Amino acid sequence: MHRLFVAIDPPEAIKDRLIDLMGGVAGARWQSDEQLHLTLRFIGEVDRHQANDIAAALASLHYPRFELRLTGAGTFDRRGQVKALWAGVTPHDALTGLHKKVDQAVIRAGVPPEPRAYHPHITLARINRDTGPLDGFVAQHGGLSSPPFAVEDFCLYESQLGTGGSVYTIIERYPLS
Repeated sequence: MHRLFVAIDPPEAIKDRLIDLMGGVAGARWQSDEQLHLTLRFIGEVDRHQANDIAAALASLHYPRFELRLTGAGTFDRRGQVKALWAGVTPHDALTGLHKKVDQAVIRAGVPPEPRAYHPHITLARINRDTGPLDGFVAQHGGLSSPPFAVEDFCLYESQLGTGGSVYTIIERYPLS
């Protein structure tokens, strides 16, 4: 079985900017350089045949290149418990369009639709119950911004769960036109 997702691999300058922000929250599990990505569609566990169908469906996508920029920082919670710190991105229109195209391709390959709403972001840290206060981090980095960066492709990733966290491997890159 393969645990897959589709995402944008940010340029190194953007990853460096995000890595420089990380710290100051006791107990947070910060993402590594290799883990930083902007998810377009979580797929989950699939067998080799369905993975091949997904890869072929993604290869058939045509979408124009566009630019994004980092904007703001925040938290996601589940049932009142904060689970992640994130960096935001804008503008959303082109990104949401690509997300929809990817989602349609993955559905055509036999994967059920994603039940959650799409909220574009780059996860910076995973949060546990014993993590220290987050208000200072969000207040300090709420005005996060960056120069625009080009989105020239998107990637199919495989995620392998391990004791030190997930290891993400890019399986295929798909260029935008």
